Amino acid sequence: MSMTQVLDTVDEAVAEIQDGSTVLVGGFGLAGMPFDLIDGLIRQGAKDLTIVSNNAGNGEVGLAALLKAGLVRKVICSFPRQADSYVFDALYREGKVELEVVPQGTLAERMRAAGAGIGAFFCPTGVGTPLAEGKEVREIDGRTHVLEYPIRGDVALISAHRADGMGNLVYRKTARNFGPIMATAATTTIAQVSEIVPVGSLDPEAVVTPSIYVDRIIQVERRHYTVQGAR
Repeated sequence: MSMTQVLDTVDEAVAEIQDGSTVLVGGFGLAGMPFDLIDGLIRQGAKDLTIVSNNAGNGEVGLAALLKAGLVRKVICSFPRQADSYVFDALYREGKVELEVVPQGTLAERMRAAGAGIGAFFCPTGVGTPLAEGKEVREIDGRTHVLEYPIRGDVALISAHRADGMGNLVYRKTARNFGPIMATAATTTIAQVSEIVPVGSLDPEAVVTPSIYVDRIIQVERRHYTVQGAR
């Protein structure tokens, strides 16, 4: 029997997130961003958060809104600056938020390693740049590699297309992005979905995230976000 909870409200889904938590947030820009869960987290008010995501927010929605609310202590991401990342940019310049830049592939692999129980791994990305400063290096097959450690989350907030009543998830196109690996790397995974269907309705071959990785699901109305200046 699945232990996944099917909840009625977003606020209920995020109620137990604690101050100081490391929160993995799915999304690639606006694609696959769990907007409703982030809005719920803002209302809930947990602070001093470390946010792990691909970007550092767009416009004033999603992650940018969480940053603007003053609830984030540190951002770990690959692309902190875009044309519409002005909320993060201002906070960083004012010394109000810390930043750790991680190359995109390394970011994904560090979370995947956490989910797979891998203690650390060597990777050639970043060698010879400031990103490798202070890290152990080793030559493997004639190429220099840097030692990277897993990124584990206390909570993962992800968005999926459909879930069944057990918590199995399927995604829609590029909205899949980081969700599957984040679900494996967090102690508690919370997924917002557009639709919850009866158990047995999903093709098992199409399930990307099995219910064993999902702790809470909430059905939300699908919304479309646009950011001024975005294409």
